[in-house]
Formats: sequence, C-alpha cells, structure tokens
Amino acid sequence: MDRIDAMKVFVAALDEGSLAGAGRKLGKSPAAVSRAIAFLEERVGTELLHRTTRAIRLSEAGERYALACRRILTDLEEADLAAGGERSAPRGMLTITAPVAAGEGLIRPVLDAFLDRHPEVSARLHLLDRPANLIDEGIDVALRLAHLPDSNLVALPIGEVRRVLAASPRYLARHEPIVEPADLESHQLIAMTHFGLDSWSFPPLPGSTMARSVQFAPRFVVNSVRAAVASAVEGRGIVRLFSYHVAEEVAAGRLRIILAGHEHAPLPVHLVAPQGRLAVPKVRAFVDFARPKLQQFFAARAASCISND
Repeated sequence: MDRIDAMKVFVAALDEGSLAGAGRKLGKSPAAVSRAIAFLEERVGTELLHRTTRAIRLSEAGERYALACRRILTDLEEADLAAGGERSAPRGMLTITAPVAAGEGLIRPVLDAFLDRHPEVSARLHLLDRPANLIDEGIDVALRLAHLPDSNLVALPIGEVRRVLAASPRYLARHEPIVEPADLESHQLIAMTHFGLDSWSFPPLPGSTMARSVQFAPRFVVNSVRAAVASAVEGRGIVRLFSYHVAEEVAAGRLRIILAGHEHAPLPVHLVAPQGRLAVPKVRAFVDFARPKLQQFFAARAASCISND
C-alpha cells in the first residue's frame, strides 16, 4: 500500500471524525479505510487510533504522527503546485481559522463569496477563541487580533481594533457618572472570559509604568459576544469588547463608548499564513480576495465606533 495515500486516509479520518467519514470524503470503501489505518499502525509499530462504534480518538503516538502527516502532506502539495507554476488554478480544501465572533460575522460571508467565485475550492472554517498552531493543525490562513511574535508565519496587516468599554444611554442616565476606571467598581459589569472575569486593566497614569487594575464582581458573565452586546444594549450594565463588536450599536446610538481616554493602545489585525502557503493558488487567491474586504470592514468600524465621552 502507498504510504502517502494511507496518510491521506488517516488525516481525512481525523478531519471528518470517523473512518466512515474519511471513506465518504475520499470515495473509499470502509474496508479500504480500515486497511490504510492498519497499514500505518503496522508500519510504525503502535496503535494510532482508539476506535469505538461511534468515534475515533488519537493515541499519544497518534497525536505526534498526525502532526507529522499534516506537515508532509502540506509540503507535498506545495511542491506539486510550485512545479505547476502560475498555471495552477485554485482548487482543493482551504482551511481557515478565526475567533468565533469575527468568524461568524465577518470571515464566513467573505468565504462564502470566495467559494462562489471558485467552484473547485472547498473550505473548512474553524472558529476558535484560542491561537491555533497553523502548521501542526493544517491551517492555511488565520485571522489574528493581537501583537504577533516573531515566527515563521507571514503576516499581512488589515487594520486595528480597540478594547473599549460601552454602555447604553439608558444605563448611563440611571447610574453615577464614570470619570475614571476606579468608578467602575460601583457599577454593574458584564464580563467575558477574554476581557477579564474579575478585573480589567488600564494603561499606567502619566509618569508611571505600572498598569492600573480595577477589581470587580461581575453582575453577568457570558461567553458570547452577541449576548454581551445585547445585554449592554438593554441597559443591563457596562461591557468590555473589541471596537468592531459594538461599532454598529454605537453608530446607531444604542451604545456609548466610555473612558475612551483610558484605553489601551489599539491591537493590530492580520491575516496570517505559514511560510510557503501563499504560493499555493487557493491560499493566494483567498488572501487576495479577502484582504481588501477585511481592510474596508475594519476601517469602516473604526470610523463608526467613535467615543461619546
């Protein structure tokens, strides 16, 4: 049996979550899929997958082997496409990752439009509120909202976002004025995991190098951006989110930005890809298609999310 074909079956089983799913994806019979996995396990001398009637789970050795398989298959794809040169048309599976809120509201519609234009491309969108390892997890492009460390990734800037505090005019009219971060301690706060569940930090005061921190007991804790925004709009409290999360509500007057003079410096937004992936036609085509649309989106949200202090 060809080892590369067996690796493709192995990776497809992981992506689809079952041996049957791998067979459907690759057009192989259940027996052929089982033989491919057994071939790899015999070759490496250990079990790669724990199988049940409903699911599969990687063994410890399987986790290491899966990472190596993804790298090998990616390198082979890049080699084939490099040999094909510019004549190669976008095709194959494109894997994208983004934070949940940005992926649902921004990347998904852009990706849909891209797929309409390129019928030979399929896509997998992973919505993760954690930084994925692009190489190990076989991801082509990621949307990142953060300062990026030096790495072997290619980063293409598309804008910036602020971490803002927002509340409804109704809430602000019914509660004590908020002039400085310390005033938040007496207010109702809506907390999300990524922005602090029991404290929020603020830049140092002039002449100081020590960041300020406001401790609080949140009135409401939620792990959904949509829910947090909705509660703030309804006057339930003050929320801390990225500026693009609340830009439409601010522009419509349903939320107001507060303490704008106490915000941290904006965070850059990038499209990120592993070295070499931009040479792959499907990846290059997606980046060229998506980047101007994303730049326009973040520029428009920055313009509409103006402080009401």
